[in-house]
Amino acid sequence: MNRRTTALSAAVALAAALALTGCSSEDGGPELKVSGAFMPQPVMDMAGGFLTITNSGDTADKLTSVTSGISDDVQIHETKNQKMQKVESFDIPANGELKLERGGSHIMFMDLKKQPKQGEKVAIELHFEKADPIKVELPVEAPNHNPKQH
Repeated sequence: MNRRTTALSAAVALAAALALTGCSSEDGGPELKVSGAFMPQPVMDMAGGFLTITNSGDTADKLTSVTSGISDDVQIHETKNQKMQKVESFDIPANGELKLERGGSHIMFMDLKKQPKQGEKVAIELHFEKADPIKVELPVEAPNHNPKQH
């Protein structure tokens, strides 16, 4: 009985040490929050997605991809010289933010499996170089929706 108790105690201690190590390794890492997310109601078989990712951590990160059940081909785009182009990632600076907005960098959903309507929500998952994935629901807004930027 003593050996069992000792083994159990050792396992609990090891688990606690690993849990603490996991917490401490995240200190100083990226701390990401998403705000202002929306998707204008699509008028074709593709749609844009817009949001802001704020990093309050001391470490920069990168948005590397976006996935969603609404499309098997979700891309991240930047707009340069009024032309959209696919990019591999977007930088999220330490103590800074990444704004994905109309006329600029954005998420592009190609070949939609269904047309979401205004009032619905589209689930997406943001994937990063360092931080864990973040699940976000994009409220579907009017096709011409453009929040005022301050």
